[in-house]
Amino acid sequence: MNFTLIVCTYMRSNPLLKLLNSVKNQTLHPNEIIIVDGSTNHETKEILKNNFFLNLKYFLVDIENRGLTKQRNFGISKALKETEIICFLDDDTILEPTYFEEIIRTYSMFPEALGIGGYINNEVCWEKVQDNYTPTLNEYFYDGWKRKDGSRFVLRKKLGLDSNTKPGFLPEFSNGRSIGFLPPSGKTYEVEQLMGGVSSFRKSVFEHFQFSTYFQGYGLYEDADFTLRLSKSGKLYVNTNAKLAHFHDSSGRPNKYSYGKMVVRNGWYVWRVKFPKPSLKAKVKWNLIMLLLTLTRFSNIFTTSKKKEALTESLGRTVGWLSLLVNKPKISN
Repeated sequence: MNFTLIVCTYMRSNPLLKLLNSVKNQTLHPNEIIIVDGSTNHETKEILKNNFFLNLKYFLVDIENRGLTKQRNFGISKALKETEIICFLDDDTILEPTYFEEIIRTYSMFPEALGIGGYINNEVCWEKVQDNYTPTLNEYFYDGWKRKDGSRFVLRKKLGLDSNTKPGFLPEFSNGRSIGFLPPSGKTYEVEQLMGGVSSFRKSVFEHFQFSTYFQGYGLYEDADFTLRLSKSGKLYVNTNAKLAHFHDSSGRPNKYSYGKMVVRNGWYVWRVKFPKPSLKAKVKWNLIMLLLTLTRFSNIFTTSKKKEALTESLGRTVGWLSLLVNKPKISN
């Protein structure tokens, strides 16, 4: 299959260079690499001038096309006509050598698939256990594997607010478990959400779907919005053998106050994309979880060294939550 890699970047020249060097080492190389740069300087352009990468095309976009979802749509418009698969990667990821080989192989194994996601393998420590293993309250267990559960999920369990769906599926009250809760089993799992920075889609998908420009700039949860809409039309999968590492570079990210507002408002938007008319019980659960997570973030002021970040993000979450009373996001079809 002909496939195109699109990387949208913003002020991250050095992480991008590391990613592209890992692309060089792939057992299957993209037919083209499109870099869509929204930077306000020329550092990325200069680095790419001084380093050769096969089939690379570089675009420095203006303010009208700046922002993650706009840059993705721009990149799609520049892809070769012969392209069958479009892959997206965050600019702060590094691939294992067989990443693209595994992604393309999965499309052959699942010809009905509209999208295939990769698997981040450097963020969580998993342990293989017996299939009949009973996890403790502080553990998460799935498909014969266990991991330490996050404190927020442990608290949600105690309050009866844990997700009741498989990883990668959204419960009616939202706030489910992401594909990060799929184990490194080597299996391919069906999902309805993919992480945008480790995703791929059939090019034909973009004849009917685009990334929503509701998600301005950093674009938090834009991937959930896109794939939840797409999953209503066909199947999506994650191949846990398509491995890469994600290093969460801090450059180019919004301040914590803005991030906090995005978490709430964008989270509400994605929830209503999937469930336009949730039940009263689901509405209550969504708001209880939002209250719980906001209070937990406030408590980090006293429990972490990054007190200012915890305070400003908590304030952002609070303002974002209150703003829903008077100014809810408008859902676009």
